[in-house]
Amino acid sequence: QVQLVESGGGLVQAGGSLRISCAASGRTFSSYVMGWFRQAPGKEREFVATTIRSGSSTYYADSVKGRFTIFRDNAKNMLTLQMNSLKPEDTAVYYCAADRRIYNIVPTRTSQYEYWGQGTQVTVSS
Repeated sequence: QVQLVESGGGLVQAGGSLRISCAASGRTFSSYVMGWFRQAPGKEREFVATTIRSGSSTYYADSVKGRFTIFRDNAKNMLTLQMNSLKPEDTAVYYCAADRRIYNIVPTRTSQYEYWGQGTQVTVSS
């Protein structure tokens, strides 16, 4: 089992940057596929980005591709999302997620992640 705690959210102007992090407990962080999701008010939680266990491969939602970067530090049990060129439509609660299962396709669904953090608010003003 792993516990996830997000941090680093806040208020930023459109066009600005923000970095959010997710600290994971336990000694088996490298055995988890890690992902970021977000949920805006009145909307369903949606996939943002994911990285495989080694961190050597990443996958992004089309809406954030080229602007966001996901990376992990397995030695520090840390997952990070660097967000650049932020837009008001990026405003949401951002969630860190983890799973140990092996999928034949890139896991982009909430049902494919067993463990979740409590979320951190990101607000982008226009």
